[in-house]
Parts: sequence; structure tokens; C-alpha cells
Amino acid sequence: MQFVVQGHSVYAVGGGRAHQPGRPLAVFVHGAGLDHTVWALQSRWLAFHGWNVLAVDLPGHGKSDGEPLTSIAVMAGWLVDLLAAAGTRSATLIGHSMGSLIALHAAAQFPQAVDKLVLIGTAASMPVHPDLLGAAAANEHTAIDMVNLWGYGFAAGIGGSRAPGVWMVGAGERILERARPGVLHADLAACNAYRDGLADAGKVKAQTLLISGEKDQMTPLKSARALAAGIHGSHLLALDRAGHMLLAERPYEVIDAIAAHLSIS
Repeated sequence: MQFVVQGHSVYAVGGGRAHQPGRPLAVFVHGAGLDHTVWALQSRWLAFHGWNVLAVDLPGHGKSDGEPLTSIAVMAGWLVDLLAAAGTRSATLIGHSMGSLIALHAAAQFPQAVDKLVLIGTAASMPVHPDLLGAAAANEHTAIDMVNLWGYGFAAGIGGSRAPGVWMVGAGERILERARPGVLHADLAACNAYRDGLADAGKVKAQTLLISGEKDQMTPLKSARALAAGIHGSHLLALDRAGHMLLAERPYEVIDAIAAHLSIS
């Protein structure tokens, strides 16, 4: 599907099903340097269980035009404009990593636009190591190497994929490699500059689920707990032995948790 948002063409997929009037909408928001493909299993499952789905490529990512946006606040505003372009006033937002910050800020600043909220691999803040920022700014492959090294749990490094024949770490590397020059750095810099997590948490009205990996090195579980404590009535699910890339590492547990949060049987 193609939309025009803020003057640029935006690409999104619907999980393999055409949109049907009257169904609730879920919008999936990817993390830094990634694209809509990371949501393949989760978006498809929701689309075949009574939901309209948009797994979107952020500006400058994947098949979407334009330059990458420079701050979490700007991305959150863009996300609300996407809803308008899709012909809806509100949706459930499901975000991973940087996408969780975008969804969080949108829920805090535009509460009327967010029905429910799912934050995966999240934290109140996401500081980025200077070495990673520097490598990304120089478009060095070491930036991708660092993201992969820190992003996956131990099991992913020795196999562990739930999909036969898929190498999780290698697949993650390929997605990051196909990002345009400068995209990963722009995303990481936006994450690094975001300081409003706890303030935003206190403004969230939507029912919120947080899903974290017990061994996450990028958004540690203790940081997710701090964020959850600030969101009234939220629920935090910690997946044992999992790292940051939960969509690949533990796809079915993520689906089950989303289904329970959205009351899907």
C-alpha cells in the first residue's frame, strides 16, 4: 500500500489481507535502520485474526521516500499524519526499539489517536554508545556489526531460529545493510537525543503492554521496568534468555502477548 504523508510517498503492508471496513487498525513501527519486514509474522497473524494492519516503512527506510526524520517527536507527529492519510483517527500502535519511543511519544502527545499501546524492546531512554554513533556516522559496517552483536541474545548466535533454514543474525545484518547511507545514524542519533520517556509515560492514557528480553543489552530490563512503573496500569512481560531482537528471537511469544493484550482469541 502507498500513502502520501507530509508530501512524500510512504509504503506499508497489510499483513496479506485487504483492509475491511469496521475492523480495528494496528500500526507496526520498526526500529533503527530497519523496515517493515521485521514485522512479517506479527503483522500477518493480526491481519488473519480480524484486524486491519499497517506495517510501515518510516521516511527514508525501505520503500518509503524522503529523508529520515531527525527526532522522536517529529516521527511521532508523522505517525499521526499517517493515520489521517490512512483515513482513520486512531489505531493501536505497536513499536519495537526506536519504534517503541515513537509510539510512546505519540500516545503521550496525541492521546486521542492511540487506542492501545504495545512497546517491545523498550526503555525510558535509549542512549547510544559513542563508538556506535561514530561508526554509523561514517557509514562503516562496524556499526551494523555492533548492532547485531548487542542486539541478539546468546541463542541467536548459535542458531535458535523458529523458522527452518533462517539464520537470525545474518538476516538482521542483511536488513541493516540494505538501509540507505545515513539512515542508521539518523535513527540512532534520534534515540540518543530522546529524554522524554518518563515524562511521556506519565501522560499515557492507553492500555499499555511492554515486552522485554531478560538478556537485552540495548534496552536493559531494568530500564523497561522503570518505564512501566511510570505508565499507569501497564503490564510488563519479560521473556527469559531473550535479547533485544524479540521479533525474530521469540516471535510466537510476542504474538501471544499481543493477542492477549488486544483480547484476541
